[in-house]
Amino acid sequence: MVSQELLEILRCPADVRNGPNAGMLDLVKDAWLVCRDCGRKYPIKNDIPIMLIEEGDKYKSTPVEQLGAPA
Repeated sequence: MVSQELLEILRCPADVRNGPNAGMLDLVKDAWLVCRDCGRKYPIKNDIPIMLIEEGDKYKSTPVEQLGAPA
């Protein structure tokens, strides 16, 4: 599981350059980090957030309610 301390410093790599509060992430279902700004969804696999923009793009159009366990 992602610690609260890590969650506070992680930012969406696609939005981080837009300012200090841009790209903040929310932990969803203990398995996803969802960007508050762009909606990219980054899976957490083996307790490691996969913070690649390409990975976040794969799930961008998937509603949060439909997210399952990361493959």
